[in-house]
Amino acid sequence: MTDRHPSQLTSLPNLVTFARIAAVPVVCVLIAAGDDVLRWIALILFVVAAASDWLDGWLARRSGLVSPLGRMLDPIADKLLVGAAIVILAWDGSLSGWDLVPALAILLREIFVSGLREFLGAREVVVKVTALAKWKTTVQLAALAAIILQAVVPGVDPVASLLLWVAGAMTAWTGAQYLIASWPHLDGRTS
Repeated sequence: MTDRHPSQLTSLPNLVTFARIAAVPVVCVLIAAGDDVLRWIALILFVVAAASDWLDGWLARRSGLVSPLGRMLDPIADKLLVGAAIVILAWDGSLSGWDLVPALAILLREIFVSGLREFLGAREVVVKVTALAKWKTTVQLAALAAIILQAVVPGVDPVASLLLWVAGAMTAWTGAQYLIASWPHLDGRTS
């Protein structure tokens, strides 16, 4: 008898997630190159990688291949894509001045919540991801795509900046929600 379900490592949804992770350094190198054509390629690859965030979840649910590995990898892939994009865009000067404030808020929240999830996971506590947190990721990705675009399309700067500040506010808000939801489990007395 054969198993209908592939290994978690080779299931299509997880392969899509692995591809998103693999795209991160490629996007960064293309942006760092400082060439307009390569920047366009970076933007296309970034948008495809961002869209794969929806695709891997849809595939997993549709095909009954939701897995613990996928649940762990998906937010890591998102954070790698967002975090690396922020770092490379700050490095090349696309993110500067006051726009570094929401960018820093995004980085700090993502690192903090990852640590909190690890702490709570060791205690077998799950804090559900809210719909607003899912939208937060979408707005972050849209803001970063606009920032990548602003270097090659004049006039995008105000929209990119606005999206980044909205993403920063949503990120701070969802981080606070996550902290409040996990607060009863932080003192060690509640499991």
